[in-house]
Amino acid sequence: MDDFFQTPIEYLKGVGAVRGEALKKELGISSYGDLLQYFPYKYIDRTRFYKVKEVSSDLSFVQIIARLKHKEIVGEKAAKRLVAVAFDETGSLKLVWFQGITRMFQNLIVGKAYVFFAKPGFFNGKLQLAHPEAELYNSEGAKSKGNLALQPAYISTEKLKRFLLDSKGIQKLIAILLEQYARNLEENLPAYIISNNQLINRSLAYQNIHFPENFLQLKEASQRLKFEELFFLQLKLLKNKLFREQKFKGNVFGKVGYYFNEFYNHKLPFALTSAQKRTLKEIRLDTQKGVQMNRLLQGDVGSGKTVVALMSILLAIDNGYQTCMMAPTEILANQHFQSVKQLLGDDFLEVALLTGSTKTKARRSIHEDLESGKLNLLIGTHALIEDKVQFKNLGFVVIDEQHRFGVEQRAKLWRKNSIPPHILVMTATPIPRTLAMTLYGDLDISVINELPVGRKPITTIHFFENSRLRMFGFMKEEIAKGRQVYVVYPLIKESEKLDLKNLEDGVEVMSREFPLPEYRISIVHGQLSAADKAFEMNRFVKGETRIMVATTVIEVGVNVPNASVMVIENAERFGLSQLHQLRGRVGRGAEQSYCILMSNHKLSKEGKLRLETMVRTTDGFEIAEIDLQLRGPGNIEGKQQSGVLDLKLANLATDQEILLQARQTVEAIFKEDQQLELPKNQLLHQHFQQKTEGLSWNKIS
Repeated sequence: MDDFFQTPIEYLKGVGAVRGEALKKELGISSYGDLLQYFPYKYIDRTRFYKVKEVSSDLSFVQIIARLKHKEIVGEKAAKRLVAVAFDETGSLKLVWFQGITRMFQNLIVGKAYVFFAKPGFFNGKLQLAHPEAELYNSEGAKSKGNLALQPAYISTEKLKRFLLDSKGIQKLIAILLEQYARNLEENLPAYIISNNQLINRSLAYQNIHFPENFLQLKEASQRLKFEELFFLQLKLLKNKLFREQKFKGNVFGKVGYYFNEFYNHKLPFALTSAQKRTLKEIRLDTQKGVQMNRLLQGDVGSGKTVVALMSILLAIDNGYQTCMMAPTEILANQHFQSVKQLLGDDFLEVALLTGSTKTKARRSIHEDLESGKLNLLIGTHALIEDKVQFKNLGFVVIDEQHRFGVEQRAKLWRKNSIPPHILVMTATPIPRTLAMTLYGDLDISVINELPVGRKPITTIHFFENSRLRMFGFMKEEIAKGRQVYVVYPLIKESEKLDLKNLEDGVEVMSREFPLPEYRISIVHGQLSAADKAFEMNRFVKGETRIMVATTVIEVGVNVPNASVMVIENAERFGLSQLHQLRGRVGRGAEQSYCILMSNHKLSKEGKLRLETMVRTTDGFEIAEIDLQLRGPGNIEGKQQSGVLDLKLANLATDQEILLQARQTVEAIFKEDQQLELPKNQLLHQHFQQKTEGLSWNKIS
């Protein structure tokens, strides 16, 4: 389909080998398809013409029709420029060019009328147009590609501009491509989908996304191409999900036995929330279907995901299977191990911890107990995926903070059994619905959106720099109650470029304000060795130190129920998601906890919104939605997921309705025709013929 999409870009008229190589290196444009899908980043409205007297520096861009009165080249070398004067019936205006001076001088003809287009500005107190586009005025009103109703603007680079491939140059290449090859593009959506969703045809969409004559044309083109992009993404995700369900069987957990019941009735230290019960029921139903479960468990920090995971593990053990839980860091793996041991007690079942720090003798014993089936639950880091780690009968896998593992790393776990184990993926990063439908569109999703009974919401306060003494006083009050405090800095050392608080200066200030022997301070940052970091953290965990001064390394992996205050310096410099994660380090005990956001008085509009949001709500999902609006989807889940979100036009933050429309369309298709065998779905079947070849069950989002 659409072979021309793969045609090398150098074959396009006006490109050639040299320009083609520059386009590849600078913008990643190596084919006709790449160029066609290199969309404008904005459109400049050229539907209005201004009179000279209406031009002011307040206007972003102006377009005037004026007659050239005078032109001359002035100055020498670096100061050389072309200066001209143009006029209409309302007055005259100075024009100046600093580049392409000789060419512009030759092309401009005194006495002729031109359409001049530029951003107005002041120089030496006088209004002028700097480096305006100039095009001979066509009195009949015909518009060339250089004078559109809505002019597309394309991102370029300094290197490309040396090849005359600025925004205007790229625009000309796209115009040639559309004129010569893209008038009659093959459709890639069946006619009934186009009709049902009221979409325009593909060729017209590409024409109007680049060269719209009005905003309606632009809206229709954008709607069609965004729908197409999101539709094929959802088609791939849901097809993969169907493929796994049909091809790969799962172990059936047919009974609820001793371990589950004993834990629930006698060891569970608190009542489950309704959200935890609902999630357990969803997992229970999944593990009875005879199909491999792939479920994402979302829950805010402190919402009780670990208990749900543990009870699911006990369900697997009751049915004769071994289980494991993998965490991205030794600190987090240790934390899970300690939490599980505390909940289960010492003699309930066989639990072991395997990390890079595990001694050889203990490691050998773990390997033997795994292979014999004696070991019920193994908790660890990526050490679990080593080839030497062999289970007798692995039936259930829990992966925490899964976006920190690569796809292949995770896949090694479920290859450790002849029948793939059930998979429960956990994340403490609340994910907006649109992002979850895209990043994890082929997984079933459970959400724990309640705090355990007895947990008090964290009180968040925003202090400006002039309230620092008040903040110190509050810290001392909490420490006097026996509590502990985190103080987080954005930097380790002072930066010449950034006027931010840094940890080294902070330690000095804290040491003066909180002197020995009454107060003791732990210091943790990313440049410490793993051993030193663990030593400092352990001192804080044991209560030997009352204050932990740290960078964001404590964002994940420290569980100190006695810590009741989180102070975040230069809070305006952190993203919402990170602020929320840091706040989640406190509020883990029964006492009231606090988060204090320290900032400068000078706040950007976005910085102010982030801090106001943090003060107003502790709802992680609401915060995640606002974070998506502010930052876009690119950084929410880390670099490992960037390939999934390689969207050229659609925006998950603003195109939620189109995504939902695309998702529902795909769901309706598979409800009627899972194999895409009906004649009306032949186009979609062709789309998948190559995609599904070699598809393996380890491809889990």
